Amino acid sequence: MRIGELAAKTGVSVRSLRYYEQQGLLAAERSSSGQRHYPDSAVERVRLIQQLYAAGLSSKTIVDLIPCVVDGRATPELLAGLAAQRDHIDRHIADLTDTRNRLDSVITGAATNMLTGRSCRPGDTPQERTVAEHPAARTRTS
Repeated sequence: MRIGELAAKTGVSVRSLRYYEQQGLLAAERSSSGQRHYPDSAVERVRLIQQLYAAGLSSKTIVDLIPCVVDGRATPELLAGLAAQRDHIDRHIADLTDTRNRLDSVITGAATNMLTGRSCRPGDTPQERTVAEHPAARTRTS
């Protein structure tokens, strides 16, 4: 398949596919006119590359990792690096989960406040506005 077709099937830009090839992540055969032609297996390769990038791996790490994924070859150094990257991802997931839980608490609290007529901002409840609008209150704060 040609580069445009691979881009369409994977949702990856032509520019990114050229970059992958430049980095040694993806291989293409060239026609006599210089056009790139990819095997059908390139679709899965590009999806794997995208997943590895999304996991935070660098091009260099992905280049080293591809043979391990394809045919099971790996060095102890590569495996140690991958384990460290996995641990980093686990910490990031834990941080994101904590953030989501805090947002859930804020959303739940704000929804409860809305139902009870309370506001999240000082001075926004009807009672606080009444006090602030009272002439005597303005005199005291002026």
